[in-house]
Amino acid sequence: MAEIQPSITPNLHRPKAGFTAYAERLNGRAAMVGFLAVIAIEYFTGHGVLSWLGLT
Repeated sequence: MAEIQPSITPNLHRPKAGFTAYAERLNGRAAMVGFLAVIAIEYFTGHGVLSWLGLT
């Protein structure tokens, strides 16, 4: 069976700095992971964020 090869190679480059769609998407994903980590730590330790900061 013949292997299918693409006829056009896309010119993909990622921006290195600035407020770009790639940077915003990456920041959003990092925020989601951080939020889930805080929720998991609160669940397993039984202490909230305010007690970590010494405010309660």
